[in-house]
Amino acid sequence: MPVRAHSDRNSDAFGIAGAHRGVDSGVSHTSDAVSAPVHAPSHLVDRARDGWAAWRQRRLHAVTAPQGNLALVETRWLGDDASGNETDATAGQPQSVTVTRLQRLNLDTGEPEHGIRFWDAASAAITHFDTVTAWDFDPAWVISARFTPVSADRTIPFEHIRDNGGTRDLVVPGDITFTLGGIDYTFSAFDDDGTLLLVFGDASNGLPGDAGSYAAGRFLFVERERTEFGEPGDVVLDFNRAFVPPCGFSIHYNCPMPPPNNRFAFPVHAGEKAVRFRGGHTLH
Repeated sequence: MPVRAHSDRNSDAFGIAGAHRGVDSGVSHTSDAVSAPVHAPSHLVDRARDGWAAWRQRRLHAVTAPQGNLALVETRWLGDDASGNETDATAGQPQSVTVTRLQRLNLDTGEPEHGIRFWDAASAAITHFDTVTAWDFDPAWVISARFTPVSADRTIPFEHIRDNGGTRDLVVPGDITFTLGGIDYTFSAFDDDGTLLLVFGDASNGLPGDAGSYAAGRFLFVERERTEFGEPGDVVLDFNRAFVPPCGFSIHYNCPMPPPNNRFAFPVHAGEKAVRFRGGHTLH
């Protein structure tokens, strides 16, 4: 059956803002105990609480969509004859499969590499999907922070989950500073198609059972209160909306890992925990 071929705007790091919505600043301060953070203003906390249930439903809908996180069944990197390989790849695929293109830079040469992705709206992961577990909404994890922009060409090296220790430089347009437990932190959020995306780790990562969250870390979009993307201003870190990255739904993504300065030494008991499947299904 024919396969729909679309142009995929996403790089290998993937842009995900639409689907769900540097120089290293050094290792952030850490603390063994958590006391009260600097809470966001009450009207922002109320707004976060009121919208949380709807956000959860949007997430569940997004990950099960025909090109949602659970639909990705293969990422294939092509040789020099990219167009020919793609034509061959589309032959004989079922109607439920869509093929898109993507591009990344080779870690060794810096030259562009072209690839294709296969999305199956009837994938085994979608068929066996149960839910994404999450902590209940906690207003204590809606935190006021400050965004300070830096030079436009600033990048920091992010290790990616499928790069065997290699790093890829991602644009980090500024620093995010906030106070937690009386300690000041500076985190790095990168530019994901015009949206600030925080890749962070905490002590709940990889813990077994209901106490744990996705082992490789989680993502968080940073909400700006009034200012434009490149301007300094107040931002809100609503960790209740921390989410499992795409690589928690399919092994065919290549997610950025939290850099050292984006890791908490204590657990963040807010946001999504992990993907749950029925019938013994596991990612492989």
